[in-house]
Amino acid sequence: MTKEFRFDVLAKGGYAARGVVFLLVAGLALFSGVEGGRPETKSALSTLLGQPLGRVWVGLIGLGLLGFVAWRLAQSLADSDGHGRDGKALAIRAALLGSAITYLGLAGYALGNALFLGGGSEGSGEKGLAGWIMSQPFGSYFAIAVGAGLVIGGIVTAVKGITRKFERYVQIPDSKRIVTLVCIYGLVARGVVFVVTGVLFAYAGFRVDPGQAGSMGDALEWLLQLPLGSFLYIAVAFGLAAFGIYNLVEARYRVISGLSLADAKRSISIAGS
Repeated sequence: MTKEFRFDVLAKGGYAARGVVFLLVAGLALFSGVEGGRPETKSALSTLLGQPLGRVWVGLIGLGLLGFVAWRLAQSLADSDGHGRDGKALAIRAALLGSAITYLGLAGYALGNALFLGGGSEGSGEKGLAGWIMSQPFGSYFAIAVGAGLVIGGIVTAVKGITRKFERYVQIPDSKRIVTLVCIYGLVARGVVFVVTGVLFAYAGFRVDPGQAGSMGDALEWLLQLPLGSFLYIAVAFGLAAFGIYNLVEARYRVISGLSLADAKRSISIAGS
């Protein structure tokens, strides 16, 4: 039975959970004055906890995110999407592994709050990560490298939307062109947030000050300070909602390989040999 288990349900449930989280983040961004919530993933989950059946919903999101982590590990370690093993492919798979680690932390936060009413600090995970990195030997240089990686990842994400490369894995029916446009908008907005977060992270490394590292909320606040900042802020906030919808679309139309646990173990053992 175990060897026949496949990742379809985990992947689709994970995309749905991530979509809900980003819709909540976008809601906080657009109504940030309500209850003082910041437009960040942990703040979004904390806000949901205060709603009727909030612990149930947050727990379900946490379980969905665990499924997303399992799928990301399948993509990165077992190469379920068939990227290969050349330099570009390994970079993509490394980014997917980083995504798995990030969402593992968020899943733990969600389940901790749902089950124990206290799954960790609600603060920015980026600042905590920056602090840990800078406490290591050559940490400031590593922080700058991580920031550069986020900038590159943001550019890649935006290009993925503009060039519609996501359609390689997300087969949206031709009649739903408006859905495709929403997906493009969401990926570009997510890419912008990635780039700004990366710049702030690199700046924190340059200043050797973890407090300068930016979160999603910090990135939106930075945009607000630019010329036409209010317009940019609202455009990106709606874009994060579009990114949430993109994830829900992935939950429905994403092509998931028929990878089983046995296949994953075999691929990982080959990669490590």
